[in-house]
Amino acid sequence: MTLKSKYDVIIVGGGPIGLACGLSAQRAGLTYLILEKGCLTNSLFNYPLNMTFFSTSEKLEIGGIPFVSNNAKPNRQEALEYYRRVAFSNQLRIQLFEEVLNIYPENDEYRVQTSKGQYQASHLIICTGFYDIPLLMNVPGENLPKVTHYYKDPHFYAGQKVLVVGANNSAADAALETWRKGADVTLVVRGSELGRIKYWTKPDLENRINECSIKALFNTTVKEVRESEVVLLTPEGESRIENDFVIAMTGYQPNFSFLKKAGITLSDDDKQYPTYDAETMETNLKNVYLAGVVCGGMDTHIWFIENSREHADKIIEKIKTDI
Repeated sequence: MTLKSKYDVIIVGGGPIGLACGLSAQRAGLTYLILEKGCLTNSLFNYPLNMTFFSTSEKLEIGGIPFVSNNAKPNRQEALEYYRRVAFSNQLRIQLFEEVLNIYPENDEYRVQTSKGQYQASHLIICTGFYDIPLLMNVPGENLPKVTHYYKDPHFYAGQKVLVVGANNSAADAALETWRKGADVTLVVRGSELGRIKYWTKPDLENRINECSIKALFNTTVKEVRESEVVLLTPEGESRIENDFVIAMTGYQPNFSFLKKAGITLSDDDKQYPTYDAETMETNLKNVYLAGVVCGGMDTHIWFIENSREHADKIIEKIKTDI
């Protein structure tokens, strides 16, 4: 693929929504380039190996291209296969392992500085998702090698004492899967009950908790992580348990520093909603658009592939009126 230095549209992020924007731009006859700092659909690649989507395959389709799954709910591997085929069969213009570091307004256009070079574009679409920056517990010992904010394969934890932190779907999957591989699992939940969990997973976890196969501590937080134990704050006071690994499924956040550095304004509250027009997806920066999960700020459960894929056509329609 021969790279140009100037494009009608540069798309920051090569996840499903970034690919959808690329498909829409291609069909509109615009010159475009997708820039992705990691591998193709990098966030999906980093999902747990056994992850199953909430959505059906039809709701994960982009560009009107059918997604055929062997299951009622497709899994991570099927999604990776689908989006890879979409990208390659349509010969989408995408540069992988090239991180966008900053964008600069320049003569009514934008200069895009990356880890490998720079480009010029009249329009930008930012669809960087939220999975790259974990929400930290901010406790002593969180930087120990035994602590992870990304759960991948349960086999690694076989025979180990594992503390899973979190109340939602990711924590439920990690607790159940590591327990089934022989881990001694304790689930720590900050609130009084389990949270947003897939309907086919929640009863399984509740049953394991009720039979005491998985220990669950509610209204509990982590105070400190140590080499061979974890200090917890429970309703009864401070408690210590032996521990080999901590899987902190505490959530993730968009790259707010990148948005701020680019000049996109965020709300003053703790939600940090970015500014954009709901009709066109254009931000406070002229000809700079947002698409996908990044639109929701800290409310990362507002936007999904199924309800944000429409952002692509909406944005490209607006850009076509400018060119």
